[in-house]
Amino acid sequence: MIRVDRRFFVLLAPVLALMAACTGGPKAEMKTVEKVDLARFMGDWYVIANIPTSIEKGAHNAVESYRLDDDGSIDTTFTFRDGAFDGKLKTYNPRGFVVDRNSNALWGMRFIWPIKADYRIVYVDEAYSQTVIGRQKRDYVWIMARTPAIPEADYQRLLAFVVNLGYDASQVQRVPQRWPAEPR
Repeated sequence: MIRVDRRFFVLLAPVLALMAACTGGPKAEMKTVEKVDLARFMGDWYVIANIPTSIEKGAHNAVESYRLDDDGSIDTTFTFRDGAFDGKLKTYNPRGFVVDRNSNALWGMRFIWPIKADYRIVYVDEAYSQTVIGRQKRDYVWIMARTPAIPEADYQRLLAFVVNLGYDASQVQRVPQRWPAEPR
């Protein structure tokens, strides 16, 4: 019979814990939609829910607007009210660059030159009325729609889609939206 000293297990436990923490490894490639019709994708998208970036925390009435420029880049305007529906209006103007011209679904989004952040259109419905934007790192995600509210069943379906991509549902936050009858 083999006898193992208890000290062996005391030393082995931290090593096993470290190995377990490192097994996450690189995430599987996050696939984009097959093809995005850029002309149809342009316009206003209301942010229904997201894993917010630092600038988006507390955003109300968040809207991302896209306009295709002649050079093929995407003029982007991101607006929201900070902290409340009557909070200070914040506006950001990142520029989008289509990285994959075959699908038009993989973009680089530049907030600060020269950095272009990963921006992937991973879902868009046939009517171009709902979309999900993700990132390979699975650190941020945006569920957006052409209207400030969507049916609860649609939200739950899109949230399940986001979870299937590898996101943690507990990190996804609804963005408060309240507009008069004629938004924007």
